Amino acid sequence: MHTQDVKTNSIQAWWLASRPKTLSAALVPVVVAAALAWKDERFSTDLTLLCMLFAILMQIAANFINDLFDFKRGFDRTDRLGPERACAQGWITPHAMQRGIIVTLLAACATGLLLLGLSHAGAELLFVGAACVIFAFLYTTLLSYCGLGDVLVWLFFGFVPVLGTYFVQAHHLTAESWIAATGCGLAIDNLLIVNNYRDRQADRLSGKRTLVVVLGERFGSYFYLIQGALAYVCCAALGLMSSQMRWCMILPLAYLAWHTMAWRRMVKINNGRKLNKILGQTSKNILLFGIMLALSILLG
Repeated sequence: MHTQDVKTNSIQAWWLASRPKTLSAALVPVVVAAALAWKDERFSTDLTLLCMLFAILMQIAANFINDLFDFKRGFDRTDRLGPERACAQGWITPHAMQRGIIVTLLAACATGLLLLGLSHAGAELLFVGAACVIFAFLYTTLLSYCGLGDVLVWLFFGFVPVLGTYFVQAHHLTAESWIAATGCGLAIDNLLIVNNYRDRQADRLSGKRTLVVVLGERFGSYFYLIQGALAYVCCAALGLMSSQMRWCMILPLAYLAWHTMAWRRMVKINNGRKLNKILGQTSKNILLFGIMLALSILLG
């Protein structure tokens, strides 16, 4: 079925609105943290699955919020280069999207409370969960328009999910968990960089001051390359820290190779809708990063 055949507020419409290609960014940090917990003999299947569910629900909620507020602000222009958006295409009505946001956030909060109760990890995680909800709104309504989107990605796709998942199982944090969190945040932020690199001209016209708009196209391309390289450096650092994780220096090289190829293609394409292919490749590379890093930790 073509997207023009999508029925308003249908299951297919909600599936497309959830942006399933972005969900790997929610799962990868949890998988990496679970691997660390397994290595340290702290792994819990139930807690890991709850962390995955919470991460996915928050990702979907953030996507819904972004879809609705960009539509209300008129940022989903007819000359949009990125994937189609649900409200702009009429797949989901704004009122239904508001209800969808509420339901998804309530489900995420319920999952978080269950996670807190089962893990006995401490009430401080309540503040972390509340921050996730608050910044899901602040990101799309304010912070992503003033160059702070990358900082939020590092925090909420790196440090929060990795450290949170590890902490609810181990009840403490380690140097390895901090390094792994840094690597995940760097790798996942490249999704945002590709988006901003592709949309730099439209963002400039709309007054959206992303880092790519402020610092330029050349900066954007090298920022993408360097972040991926630093993500690998984090993996290598784990391998150097412990002989039990020596595979962390080897297997993630596959990610680095594919990341470099994606960067070369991105620079060659430079602009236009063809950059959506790089967006898809970046999503796959993030999944590869998570698999290779988690497998490296488990093999140790």
